[in-house]
This record gives sequence, C-alpha cells and structure tokens, in this order.
Amino acid sequence: MFNRDKEEVKEEVALNQETQPEAAAQEAPEQAETPGTENGEPTAGNTAGEAKQDAAAEETLEDVQAKLMATAALLKTKEDEAAETKNRLLRLQADFDNFRRRNAAEREELATYVTISVVNKFLQILDNFERAEAAAAKAVDVQSVVDGMAGIQKQFVKTLEDLGVKEIPAQGEKFNPNFHEAVMRGQNPDMEEDTIDMVFEKGYQLHDKVVRHSKVRVISNE
Repeated sequence: MFNRDKEEVKEEVALNQETQPEAAAQEAPEQAETPGTENGEPTAGNTAGEAKQDAAAEETLEDVQAKLMATAALLKTKEDEAAETKNRLLRLQADFDNFRRRNAAEREELATYVTISVVNKFLQILDNFERAEAAAAKAVDVQSVVDGMAGIQKQFVKTLEDLGVKEIPAQGEKFNPNFHEAVMRGQNPDMEEDTIDMVFEKGYQLHDKVVRHSKVRVISNE
C-alpha cells in the first residue's frame, strides 16, 4: 500500500512537469501585453513620462499667468496715459475758455476806447456847430453864416478822412455795382452808356470796405 502511493505521487509530479511549460507558454502573451506592470503599478518609464507632462503643463500655466500679468500691466499703463491725456485736454479747454473770455473783454475794451476817440473828434465839430448857431442868431448878413457852415463842413470831412473814411467817386464815373446803387435810368446822348450823370446820395468807404453805396442815376441811351 505504501509503495503504491509513492508511485502514484511520482506519476503526478511527472505529469505536472509536462503540463507546466504549456501553462507558462499560455501565460507569457498575457504578460507581454502589459509589460512594465505588475499588480496595477506603473513602471519607471511611464512615471518619467507623466512627470514630464506635468512639468510641461506647469510651465504652460506659468506662461499664461505671466502673459496675463504683462497684459494687465500694459492695460494699467494705457489707462494711466488715457487719464493723463484727458486731464491735459481738460486743462487746455479751460485755458482756451479763459483766453476767449479775456480776448472778448479786451476787444470790448478796445472798441470802447476807439468809440471814445471817434466821439471826441465829432464833439469838436458839435462845438463848432453850436458856435455857428449862436453867431448866426446875431449875424446881420447871410454870407457870414454860409462861410461859417462851410468851415464846419470842411472840418467834418477832414475828421472823416483822419478816421480813414473817404467819399466814393460817382459823378461822371462808369457805373460799378461794387460802389454804386442805380436808383434811376436816364438818357443823355452826350454821355457814354452806363455813365453816372447824377448823384442823389454820396457813398463812403472805410479803407477798402464800403460803408454806404452811392445812389445814382445811370445813362441808358438804348
């Protein structure tokens, strides 16, 4: 009985030795499919790759944060420049408004001085008119009154000339719409067409600017 059991054990061992290579061959492909892993643990190669990916992700995040910070700093600089430009424009606007007010006040003051100067010149003529009126009341002849009025008229014309005012030539001149106003048409065979033969109201100009057009009659022989 003991010998028979020993032989059976030997047969089982021999049978197991024959079957183990086949089982090892069957298990080898499964192990080849998952090299570098055992019990679900990563190999050294996979760990290094994941570390590189993590480092690259961290670098990318740092780059994005750096760009955002640079953009925020640039935006802050532009906002400061815009605020400074706005303040400068506001100051310029205030300076311009002050200049405009001062200029208007100076023009008004200058106009007042000019008016005073002109009025003073004509007050002298008014004084002479009053003297002539008083003399005319006591005059025994008309000629003295006429002479006095003629003197005042010359003074008046001289004052206008001093102010730059002069009479616009009209009598016998060719009609010019820039200086003359035709209020009537007439015929005169002895005068050329469009010639002024009568002045109803004298015209004047201040330097190169017409103050009043001459009212005239113009020859039209047609």
